[in-house]
Amino acid sequence: MQIHKEGKKIIPVAFVVIAVIDILIYFTLRNHLIFYFLMAGSLFLAGLVVYFFREPNREIEKNKNHILSPADGEIINIKKVHEEEYFKDERLQVSIFMSIFNVHQNRAPVSGEIVYQHHKKGAFYPAFVKKSSEKNERCSTVFKMKDGTEIMARQIAGTVAQRIATYKKTGHFAEQGEEYGFIRFGSRVDLFLPVHAETEVKLNQKTEGGRTVIALLK
Repeated sequence: MQIHKEGKKIIPVAFVVIAVIDILIYFTLRNHLIFYFLMAGSLFLAGLVVYFFREPNREIEKNKNHILSPADGEIINIKKVHEEEYFKDERLQVSIFMSIFNVHQNRAPVSGEIVYQHHKKGAFYPAFVKKSSEKNERCSTVFKMKDGTEIMARQIAGTVAQRIATYKKTGHFAEQGEEYGFIRFGSRVDLFLPVHAETEVKLNQKTEGGRTVIALLK
């Protein structure tokens, strides 16, 4: 377990802000009972910031017939949709909601070349709301496997998260389970799969990025 590089940018700033607030609280409320509750809350908040940016070490079992979860979270949607942005045909959509307590790394669901990537700014709907898939800030990335199969992973920001990071760009090759992006705070990832893919998950199931098998490719 280590701290993610995104956290190394934010944690120092967060700690300075928390420290300034603590100093103000100390000089204004130190003689009141509420002071101790506020200090405890401050420590909890500092710990939560560090916890959010944790980066667990995981061994990835690669399998060309498996579509792995791109994120830690919970399955909130499984349905067939007409994907309009890239495929422009029917796809199987599987959506994963990431709470602020989940690891927020995003991992490649399959091994393949990134043949399409588009980042679009948007609204601030909660990530668990269905229309957030089309309305919120989002970044769609398409992975093309060696056999030509294409899988799209769409990172979606929530009401708190307004920054999506992608470390792999169009033309890059991503190994299955390799980190390709990160979303700060509560967010969501939508997968768009071939309609013939056989789902291995169910609604409300918990997922682990790079470990949980979302679907099988035949």
